[in-house]
Order: sequence, then structure tokens, then C-alpha cells
Amino acid sequence: MKIETLKKNHLTRNIIIGVIVIALITTLILNFTRAKYRVTESFPLINGTITFNNADLNVIAMYQENDLGEYESINTVPVSGYTLNETESYCEVNGEKDSTIPMNYENEKVYIGINTKGTKCYLYFDIQVLASDTILAGKTIQERTDFSTTLTSNTNGTIYQAPDGDGTSYYFAGANTENWLSFAGFYWRIIRINGDGTVRIIYNGTSTSTTGTSTQLASTSAFNSTRTDNMYVGYMYTSGEVHGLGRSSTIKGRVDEWYQDNIATSTDYTNNISTTTGFCGDRTSTTSSSGAPNDTGGTGRTDTYYGARYRLYTNKTPTYDCPDPDNDLYTVDGAGIGNEALTYPVGLITADEVSYAGGVRGSNNTSYYLYTNSNYWTMSPYLFDAAYNDAYVFYVGSNGNLYNNYVNPTYGVRPVLNLKADVQLTGSGSASDPFAVN
Repeated sequence: MKIETLKKNHLTRNIIIGVIVIALITTLILNFTRAKYRVTESFPLINGTITFNNADLNVIAMYQENDLGEYESINTVPVSGYTLNETESYCEVNGEKDSTIPMNYENEKVYIGINTKGTKCYLYFDIQVLASDTILAGKTIQERTDFSTTLTSNTNGTIYQAPDGDGTSYYFAGANTENWLSFAGFYWRIIRINGDGTVRIIYNGTSTSTTGTSTQLASTSAFNSTRTDNMYVGYMYTSGEVHGLGRSSTIKGRVDEWYQDNIATSTDYTNNISTTTGFCGDRTSTTSSSGAPNDTGGTGRTDTYYGARYRLYTNKTPTYDCPDPDNDLYTVDGAGIGNEALTYPVGLITADEVSYAGGVRGSNNTSYYLYTNSNYWTMSPYLFDAAYNDAYVFYVGSNGNLYNNYVNPTYGVRPVLNLKADVQLTGSGSASDPFAVN
């Protein structure tokens, strides 16, 4: 037998070839094994990512709207300030337009459900128009400093601004007729654009009538059925606590029932409603009739004077800030400041909002947009009078005055919602052409 020794260079060559062959086989095995588990693939587009299903994506073309309303070619997914025009955007499969391919743009990414090789997609991004842009368009912005007298003048063309806990609120006031809005089969009046860009609206029924019981829910309600304890000034309350959240007030039950029957039944409605913007049921309190609230009162049957009373009766200085947001700014999901007390993202108007709109405690005003010729509740506590064991809450009187009464009479109920900041609105805001949610 003859034994031949390989030359050194031949040995090295064969080892390298062997390694390459083994690597190729291993790669093929791994790819074959993992292929059936692949659901999506992603690749970066500098800013943003296209995420797609198993397919061979050949090309993506992207276009962005400019200030002239024309589309320009872009190379990166817009970071902010734009929306995907799902009507204009489309994909082609082997040259044929396929309008069934789903696509979505959120968190600086575009998601496309591609299932066929040879797909080409064309994405169009429009400048984002927020609800506030539509409402503020053409308006003169002013500030008010005196809230001691009623505001009765026609304020069309004007919107006012004031700070709140999230930035700047823009609010309607006086005899304004440009704050009508149509949503969920009902008419509403816009109270204000909140500092976070959401839009606060108050129920006005199924018509644009400005007076009468048609502007409120069909059945009236007590604020609470019992009035003999401090706790009953709360939209939610717990016995022995200033800021308790253990039970719903009578009126909260009525509001929640309406929301469940008329809004919660449709995602077309609920998807447009903010769950993070809260409702302030300010229960900051004091035992002094003239002193600023410091939470020295508010439990049992002791004389207690609440924050809104001090601001609106004593000083005539309303605020959009919630003085104790950690306890009295009611929210649903707790994503913002506040708590998770609410079952549904619906509440009532506050006495401070009535004051900003042109109402004054104890003064009649039949010429501002919140006047309905009917009594209806706010959610702002006023007083607990220990001498008579009476809990009092603010309400809007039939003469348009901002007044107060104990909690167990039955008055009108006008639910308040916060629409998301990015809802798309059409219309001009008049009664004949109200803003409408697309």
C-alpha cells in the first residue's frame, strides 16, 4: 500500500472548502426550520419602520403633503405632524391595484399587511389637521380679566384663552353661536379646547334648540338623594373622607347609564373620546367662610366651604386648574394626572367653566350660550351647612345664573365629553352648519 502525504497548501484548501460546505448546509437547515415561524419582517427607513408579512416587497414610494397641498417625494417616514392618507395610499400586486391590503401609521411607523410577492406600495402623508386647528381658524384670540359681571355680548369671531394644568385653554363665552358640534347623533356646544388639545363639549339634545328641557337628558336627577353629610357634595364619595371615591353619586349613575346606552355601544363613537382628560370635582375645603381652602374641613357634619365657592362667590376668580388633581381630577385609565375612578369618560360641567363662559354666582344671564331656561347641575361642591345638615352643590339656574342648592332636588342633566385632539372636524360651527366629527 502506498501512502501519499498531502502537500500543505492542498490540506489548507480542503479544510476551507469543508468549512464553507458545512456552513452552507447549516444555514439552509436553519432557514428551512425557522421559515414557518416567521410572521412579520421589518426594515428601517432611517426614521420609522415598515413592518410587513411574508412577502417579497419590491418597492415603496412615499409622498408628503407640502404647504401648497401638493405631494412631494420623501425618503423617510414622517416623525410627527402628519397622517397617512389611507384613501390615497395603495399597493399594487404584479401591476394590479389591491385596495384590500391593510395599512396603518402610528408611533412613527407604517404597518402594511402584505401577503403576496411582487408588491409595490405608494404611501401618501397629509399634514395633520387637529380639531383645535379647525375650531380656531379665523378666530380672534383674547383674554378676560374681570369675571365679576355677566358676559352677554355677541362674541362670534372671538375665542378666549386662559391657562390650565396642561397648557392653554381656548374657551367660548357670551352669546356665541359658533360653537355648535354634531357627534354621536346629538348636538353639543363646545365649552373649550383643553390645554392638551382635546375638545370639551356639553350635551344639547337632538336639536339645536337653545332653551327648554330638550337641551338636557329626558329625565332629571338629584345630585345625591341624601344631603345630611359632607360626603354628598362629591360626584364620587366615601363616608368620613374628604376625597373619597368609594361610591358614585346619584347623578353620576344617571350620566353613566346614558353613556352606556348611547355612546359605549359604538366604537365609531368611543374611538373619538379621550379617556385621559379628566373632570375636576374640586373638594378642597376649609371651615372658614372667607379663608382659602386648605382641607381642614370636609368630613361628617361640620361647616365646610369648598374651593369653587371661595373662587366664584368670594373672589370672582375662576380657574381651569384642578386644585387637587391627585384626588379630584377624575379619569378612566389613569394615564394622566388623576385617578381611575370613572367607569366611563363622561362627567358634568364645572362651576368655573360656567364662570368663564359668562355666568356669575347670583346674577341672571339669559344671553350667553349656557342659558337654557332650565335648571341643570354642575359637578362643583359649594358648602356643607352644619346648622341645617345640608350639602350644597353649584347649578346653572333657569335664569342663567350660577347658583347653589342642596343636593337632593331634581334638576337637569347635561353630560360632558372630551373629544380626542386628533379628531377630524368639518363644518363652520354654526347651528345650521355645526362642526361634525368625521
